[in-house]
Amino acid sequence: MALPQNQIPTAFEAFVNATSIDEACKALAIGDGTVVAGGTDLWVQKDEAHKTFGPRLINISNIEELARIEIGRDRIRLGARVTMSDILDNGDLGDIAPALCEAANKFASPQIRNAATIGGNVANASPAADAVVPLLCLDAKIELSKWDGKKISTRDVPADAFFSAPGQSVLAVDELITAISFEHPGTNPIARFFKSGPRPALEIAIVSLGFSARLAGGKLTNVRIALGAVGPTPVRARKTEKLLEGQRLTDDLKAAALDTLADEISPIDDVRGSAWYRQHLARTYLQEALHDAAQS
Repeated sequence: MALPQNQIPTAFEAFVNATSIDEACKALAIGDGTVVAGGTDLWVQKDEAHKTFGPRLINISNIEELARIEIGRDRIRLGARVTMSDILDNGDLGDIAPALCEAANKFASPQIRNAATIGGNVANASPAADAVVPLLCLDAKIELSKWDGKKISTRDVPADAFFSAPGQSVLAVDELITAISFEHPGTNPIARFFKSGPRPALEIAIVSLGFSARLAGGKLTNVRIALGAVGPTPVRARKTEKLLEGQRLTDDLKAAALDTLADEISPIDDVRGSAWYRQHLARTYLQEALHDAAQS
């Protein structure tokens, strides 16, 4: 059973050093486990009591299968233990998913990038999660695995259906994120990632925006726009996408897209920025993305 929300362990009481997905999922099936790989968010959250955790720490950092980047002809698969540095240093990913690599480049410091994992960034379910924004633009799927009593079973959840509230998702207590995958977007995609903060890294984004599209015959196709830190979860701007899809980028269309985007997001005032400022940044980033798309 999972711990009640009001029971936060001051220390982990047991340790499982899993060396296979089977072993990790069997450990999670008991129901009182907390998964750790890089641990860059876990230790801070535990010490500050931001989240509840099960008292058994399940280490997955020795599961080699989870550290693989598989680039197929039709689909890309990132194991959950792939680090931000792994993403940034992979030349093939730089060509295939440049916005994801740009997000990795703006993720914390080199030391943290060496430890922080793509699976952890997704599992943390922060509204400002850097890597999630380009994953939404890639129509990524989150692979969840569990021990059903006889074997490992898996299900794929679209990234835009994974997050339910700040710090919350559809991930069950007995499930492990094992991979993130997405279709090969083809060659030379138009893809951008923007992130605001006093510094380009080592900051939680005030606003982040991802944009991807293809340009065919002067018209935008396969338009994807995603944002972080403008609502309770990372979001896709579907109305703005629909407005731009199949259209030529006229000045009037660009202006309409900025207004539509502003209506789709619901930022708040907090210590890092006002709602007005977040609206302004989101519009500015989309304007820059559309300018780049027109120039391409």
